[in-house]
Amino acid sequence: MKVYNRLMNWAFVLVLVVGLAACVAPSAAPGEPAVTQPPAEAPAAEVPAGTITLRYANWSVPAEDENNLDWRLVKTYMEMHPNVKIELVDMSGEGRWDEKLTVYAARGALPDVWTADNTPLYVKNGWTADLTAFVENDPDWQDVPSVLKEAVTYNGKVLGLPDAYFIMGYFVNKNLFDAANLDAPEYGIAVDDFFNAMVAVTNVQRAVVGLDEVEPILGWYPHVLDNRLGWFSFDGEKMNYNSPAFRAAVAKAGEMLPYSFAGLTEEQKANFKSKESWEFLNEEFGVIWAGGYWIPGLVENAPFEWDFVGIPGGNQAMVVDILAVSSATQNLEVAYDFAKWMSFSKAAYAKELELSREMERVPINMPVSVDAQSIDAYLSFFGDKPGIRKAMENLDSSIVESLAKIVPGYIQARWEGKPGIDIGEDRDVNMWYMFYHANSGKFKFEDYAPQLEEFANRILAEARAELPK
Repeated sequence: MKVYNRLMNWAFVLVLVVGLAACVAPSAAPGEPAVTQPPAEAPAAEVPAGTITLRYANWSVPAEDENNLDWRLVKTYMEMHPNVKIELVDMSGEGRWDEKLTVYAARGALPDVWTADNTPLYVKNGWTADLTAFVENDPDWQDVPSVLKEAVTYNGKVLGLPDAYFIMGYFVNKNLFDAANLDAPEYGIAVDDFFNAMVAVTNVQRAVVGLDEVEPILGWYPHVLDNRLGWFSFDGEKMNYNSPAFRAAVAKAGEMLPYSFAGLTEEQKANFKSKESWEFLNEEFGVIWAGGYWIPGLVENAPFEWDFVGIPGGNQAMVVDILAVSSATQNLEVAYDFAKWMSFSKAAYAKELELSREMERVPINMPVSVDAQSIDAYLSFFGDKPGIRKAMENLDSSIVESLAKIVPGYIQARWEGKPGIDIGEDRDVNMWYMFYHANSGKFKFEDYAPQLEEFANRILAEARAELPK
């Protein structure tokens, strides 16, 4: 899936940000070696009598490593609860994250707590514990933005916990606009003004373009035109690929292609230092579409003034990470308490900031239980960026980008499904192909939009029907 691949290949993030894998839900754990079967579990260590052991699988905690902040949070939890031992589950090996979980489930050995890559799968299989009774009177839960609560709620039941989120949108290189005697885009900029700024700042001869890529426009622009639509035209139940708003997004992406790095010819790219569209630090793109996991790298390495613009019109997309608690755990109350510590606990976030200062790092995570104090504490690491502050104060309006983690059937309806379409010599193409090539000249998108919408919504309806009531 191209969206996943792009996020995971942004080079400077991989180098500069520890624990990137926690930011984006990969289809397989990052960097895992190729073997044919998940390894047998290590023999249980000897623990004192009465100790409760919880097994934990998280791609951001691959090992007991003191340089890994998440591991240090795990270690802190055990120090606070001497009767609790957290064992890391070995998730190395060939195959996607959920394929390995399926193997463990078949052996009756699901982790007690794990990072969720595909929550609908776990809900359908009955793997997830109902945590509704735990959170409903939890004071920290009261300050969790509703958009995050909704991401883990199925048929009125809380079946996961928001582990982290990352605001997503455009980051701006303010220096490029200043050099061109232009006003740099700010959070809340009008949509037309944003696009006009991208056109105005583009100067290919001087190796400057407005945008990195145009594909994100298909994600956010439909919402701007019709606020009933979320990311990529999803309205909470259906995809709206044949809607006027989505067709307009396809057209707008095509219109903006010449003002993006992705739209340059090979001859034009010869003027640029950048070889890929994520090389924002080369100071050749006015804005870049990225997530909040870029912030530590920008703070530490950007040689220019920058800020977060988000989505034109005054909003942002959001990437959500989720923790699942096993319905088969023998210690549900303790498993919930640990999962809370690793997700939305105010006390744990304060400890995370303390550890970040000790390790001299900008924290990658924003607070999940959000109030004015936690926003100030996060921003204290790098000074007040107005766009970031405004976004964090406006989280409930966010449109969730990581729908693959929470919407049954979305992966097929957006990327992998094959609607029975041949395009020239390309036979039986998938949904990703149709959106990626929508402005390539290979076909007219509007000719296929009704078929794509019907196909996608049939998949979503079938997947939704498989969930327990």
